[in-house]
Amino acid sequence: MIIVIQVCDISICFRFDLYFRKNPFGGEYTIFAGLEECIRFIANFKLSEDEIDFVRESLSPSCEDGFYDYLKGVDCSGVEVYAITEGSVVFPKVPLLRVEGPIAVVQLLETPFLNLINYASLVATNAARHRFVAGESKMLLEFGLRRAQGPDGGIGASKYCYMGGFHATSNVAAGKLFGIPLRGTHSHAFVSSFMSPDEIIDKSLRSSDSQSTCEDFVSLAQTWLSKIQWSNSLNGTFGETNQSELAAFTSYALAFPDNFLALVDTYDVMRSGIPNYCAVALALNDLGYKATGIRLDSGDLAYLSCEARKIFHTIEKEFGVPGFGKTNITASNDLNEETLDALNKQGHEVDSFGIGTYVVTCYAQAALGCVFKLVEINNQPRIKLSEDVTKVSIPCKKRSYRLYGKEGYPLVDIMTGENEPPPKVGERILCRHPFNESKRAYVVPQRVEELMKCFWSGSPGGIREDLPPLKDIRDRCITQLRKMRPDHMRRLNPTPYKVSVSAKLYEFIHFLWLNEAPVGELQ
Repeated sequence: MIIVIQVCDISICFRFDLYFRKNPFGGEYTIFAGLEECIRFIANFKLSEDEIDFVRESLSPSCEDGFYDYLKGVDCSGVEVYAITEGSVVFPKVPLLRVEGPIAVVQLLETPFLNLINYASLVATNAARHRFVAGESKMLLEFGLRRAQGPDGGIGASKYCYMGGFHATSNVAAGKLFGIPLRGTHSHAFVSSFMSPDEIIDKSLRSSDSQSTCEDFVSLAQTWLSKIQWSNSLNGTFGETNQSELAAFTSYALAFPDNFLALVDTYDVMRSGIPNYCAVALALNDLGYKATGIRLDSGDLAYLSCEARKIFHTIEKEFGVPGFGKTNITASNDLNEETLDALNKQGHEVDSFGIGTYVVTCYAQAALGCVFKLVEINNQPRIKLSEDVTKVSIPCKKRSYRLYGKEGYPLVDIMTGENEPPPKVGERILCRHPFNESKRAYVVPQRVEELMKCFWSGSPGGIREDLPPLKDIRDRCITQLRKMRPDHMRRLNPTPYKVSVSAKLYEFIHFLWLNEAPVGELQ
């Protein structure tokens, strides 16, 4: 039997909305990400001969040859994509993308678009939530590559964590691809691979101004360790330290005197790691270098960070080393929103957090749940009904706006029909819940922002928005989050943000709903 596949008339325009139904992680906001990948995908969308041959083999002998001839000419020249700018704070039901074009082509875009946006937006939102809990003064480092879902997930996670507000990544490949700042430390294996300071062959180190050379930096570090151990101000806090750890720190400082950050918990943080770090850092200070800091990767992070800070301040005062008390303390060890919140409540002295597994895998929620629904065929609105009202789609080609109040916060997102006049500043506007007739409110906006712009016009020469660089997208995300009302941002029990439709669109949705829903018959 031969199946004849009818390809729809390319002159018929189908419109689909891509949106999500519920904010992730129990929150009340989402960060939109993945748009750039979608645009790059359609810009290069073309089936190769090998791919068409594979489809032929998979379907043969069910399809006629004309179908494969059609596939050879498939591209996105007839497609238009309207979208909210990437990095924006977005909310349920409001279209992130509107995709217009021939049905056969647009349907082929459904799965890749959902794939590219679901994960990207989920990770960016997760990163933004971690950043919010940690606080703006703290530096967030993405350490998740080893725990990510494969290399693709690892690269993508690094990009979208940076977009969501992280400051740097340990993923060197992502740094190269996207220009993300790189940060990292040595490993426990590096520390434990040393046996004694005698293993260090080249012990010399030039001063930071290159005017002099310390011929035996190892001895200089050991001298400083003795001074710390016998310091009256430290009251005999430190005894004998692990000498193989001191050798590792010294070797690392010789290699990276401008970026010495030591992992101090390989043996014992307070008895060995901290004094060994301080000895090497003070030796570097003698040569004009400033050590970067320490990383804590186990134990009671709140207590250890506070104790380390006390020691740093004591050494600054005792030995007259300006700024030593402000030595950077980085913490890692399977951190997540809950542990960051707990640290804040306990009180801590951590300056930077290295977060991996929980942010890149989105451990708290597996997927965002974006959907791709048909809303119009050749200007004829279509609606998808369901017994679950949350799954009813909002039909027709729409425009979306964000209305701002007197204090500068967003008040509500409103969708209108394509041909409705846009909301105006100072104009009293009735905003209605799409499906609940009792939920409605008047809003007099002080500012109106239209959300959707054309990012792919299909035909050559069409006017469309340029894709901004990653740094600009990140800045947009951070700026928009700062403009949100605090009660919408709460980690627990946040106030729901209102998403509405205009009065005309509300009436039309319910007219179409009643028109399309079958009428039951009782017997």
